[in-house]
Amino acid sequence: MPQYPSLDHTPVRPARVRGFTLIELMVAMAIIAILAAFAGPSFNSALLSNKLTSYANTFVSSAMLARSEAIKRNSVVRVCRSSNGTSCATSGTWQQGWIVFNDANNDALVTTGETIISVQPALSADYNFTGGSYNVAFQSTGGLSAALTLTLCRASPVGNQERTVKVSATGRASVDTSRNGVCP
Repeated sequence: MPQYPSLDHTPVRPARVRGFTLIELMVAMAIIAILAAFAGPSFNSALLSNKLTSYANTFVSSAMLARSEAIKRNSVVRVCRSSNGTSCATSGTWQQGWIVFNDANNDALVTTGETIISVQPALSADYNFTGGSYNVAFQSTGGLSAALTLTLCRASPVGNQERTVKVSATGRASVDTSRNGVCP
C-alpha cells in the first residue's frame, strides 16, 4: 500500500522575514544623495535651455506667421511689442509680449479695421528679450526692410546660455545658441 503524508496538524514555522537593515538603508540613501548632488546642476541647465528654446521658438513662429500672412493678404503685417495685447508699445523690451497684426494703412499702429492675428503674453520676468526695433514690418513679398536681431537670456539668476533670434531681410527666421554668460 502506498504511503501518504500524514494529515496531522503540526504547526508550521513561518519563514524568516528578510528586509533591509538600518545600516543598509542609510548607505543606500547616502548613495542616492550623492548622485542627486551631481545631477542637480545638470538638470537646472537642461531646464534653462528648454525654456530659452521655447521662448525663442515662440517668437520665430510669430515671425513666420506674420510673413505668411503678409504674403497671403498682399499687405504689410507687423510684429510689435505690446504689453496689453491690443496696441503696439514704443518702449520697453520684447519680454513684455508682442502682437501680430495686419497693418493695412502701414502706419505701425493698430487702428480701426486692422486685424490682430496673434497675441503673445509677457514672458517670465526672469528673462530678458532685447534688441531690434519695437516693431517688424513684413512686406507683401515676405521680406523686411532690414534684418532683425534679438537676444534672449536669463536675467535672474543669470544663466550661461543665450538665444539669438535673427530674422533676415528676406524674412527667414533662425535661432542661434551661445554661452556668453552675459545678459543685457
